[in-house]
Amino acid sequence: MKISSFGQNFNQYSGITQLMNDLNDLNEGIRTPGTLMLGGGNPAAIPEIVDYFQQISEEMLQDGELISAMMNYDGPQGKNSFIKSLSLFLKKTYGWDISEKNITITNGSQSSFFYLFNLLAGKQPDGKKNKILLPLAPEYIGYADTGLDEDIFASYFPEIEILDNRQFKYHINFDELSVNDDICAICVSRPTNPTGNVLTDDEIHQLNKLARENNIPLIIDNAYGLPFPNIIFEEVAPFWNENTILCMSLSKLGLPGLRCGIIISSEEMTQVLTNLNGIVNLAPSSVGPAIANRILHRNELLHLSEDVIQPYYAEKAKFAVDLLLNSIPDPKFRVHKPQGAIFLWLWFDELPISSIELYQRLKARGVLVVPGEYFFFGQEVFPQHASQCLRLSYVQSEETMRKGIQMIAEEIANVYGAVLVPND
Repeated sequence: MKISSFGQNFNQYSGITQLMNDLNDLNEGIRTPGTLMLGGGNPAAIPEIVDYFQQISEEMLQDGELISAMMNYDGPQGKNSFIKSLSLFLKKTYGWDISEKNITITNGSQSSFFYLFNLLAGKQPDGKKNKILLPLAPEYIGYADTGLDEDIFASYFPEIEILDNRQFKYHINFDELSVNDDICAICVSRPTNPTGNVLTDDEIHQLNKLARENNIPLIIDNAYGLPFPNIIFEEVAPFWNENTILCMSLSKLGLPGLRCGIIISSEEMTQVLTNLNGIVNLAPSSVGPAIANRILHRNELLHLSEDVIQPYYAEKAKFAVDLLLNSIPDPKFRVHKPQGAIFLWLWFDELPISSIELYQRLKARGVLVVPGEYFFFGQEVFPQHASQCLRLSYVQSEETMRKGIQMIAEEIANVYGAVLVPND
């Protein structure tokens, strides 16, 4: 079979495809029973959230709204009622200068970023090739292979702040950061997938200033952030202006299967995205926006995020960090300070093998994690640090976390050639 350049580009190995295949195999029971999924991006099945969506679905089924959403197309911009409700909510809550003309619905965040990156980056009409600037790598694995053209990212290695209790934190190195003529946008995730890092308000304002000075947009991936699902453990402010493209999602609210992404941008960008939606999808999915609109009308979105989701994940993160530090006493091991998202970022300094080999060893033992190499795309010089890190999901049960972390600890002790002696 002969395929186009487009087909060849997307027929290559992809880290995000492997990750999702692992997740699907586990969900479908394909893998050996007992496999511990500590690498995927599924949100936790929070009992109160599960009950809430059960109740609201039954309510919408009874009044016909759920069936209506399933049986009818929305417009290419997305469900009008949800877009109106969301714009009013954001304007009232944060004072943003926003209307229905600033919001586009997509079929999930991955679709959002495929649209945005290829609208802005790659080959231009004048033959020039533009790139997306990632000011802090490691960055989300799902971005890496989204470009219709190759090599559409330029990324920078962070400053590393060493903290107490064998923790550390990444910061943007603004002294090294530069915006060249080929940069068409700046993109960050906040909180960051994979590390759980949260850019400070000052870092966001500096990036905004840099974007405006260079007449390019600032893209913020807010899939885990404020105001929903609020999986964020730091006191920071939400951010948006007309030069910002803010991307949100219903996935980490607890609805990943509904594939609902939200892009808040300028009116001009909204129109472009709407046209693209019509061509590629006819219309985005209707069920997610219908459910989210019901939540907004019940005035329960902030309650769910602030009082249920955020405390649940904060407690889970603390448990996992304490367990890791107790189980892996080697001083060469550190954890990125958990500030948000649903992952922990593990750093094994002086690791004598690559994190890909460590991933393979753990996979053979029935523990699935994600190797750090996948998250450092766009680097001019690939950093050794990337081969010393793993991404770990902490949303599983305490029993699963104990088993998985114990296997990681044993494997790390073997790799370092040390005797495993847990702390008291």
